[in-house]
Amino acid sequence: METEDNPMALSNHTSNHTELEVDSDFKDLEGTDVKDMRLEAEAVVNDVLFAVANMFVSKTLPCAEDVAYINVETRERNRYCLELTEAGLRVVGYAFDQVDDSVQNSYHETVYSLLDSVSPAYREAFGNALLQRLEALKSDG
Repeated sequence: METEDNPMALSNHTSNHTELEVDSDFKDLEGTDVKDMRLEAEAVVNDVLFAVANMFVSKTLPCAEDVAYINVETRERNRYCLELTEAGLRVVGYAFDQVDDSVQNSYHETVYSLLDSVSPAYREAFGNALLQRLEALKSDG
């Protein structure tokens, strides 16, 4: 029976090898991942632009397959450079297009959480927008 198991193992190994070949085919599409992270960053910006003074995806700092950078100026006129990865968002610099390796901030799961922690004016603007939407729903209903 061991002999029968070996061909199965070989067959599984062959199938794994095929999966590795498929994985290497996807590596040719790495540029697609970069575009997707940039799109994710643009979606983040569009989501909260109404509640900050200025916010845009960095054109200076490079997007990689797993990272994009967003510049934000709060309503208090504080500037931040944010790093967006699958781990979330975090402040990496205190000026546009600046990544300071000595800055060790924790990740936030959402842009709302990050902005809420650095900008009381964001919190107020977000709350006001929420109230306006609720009032609109109330008058429609």
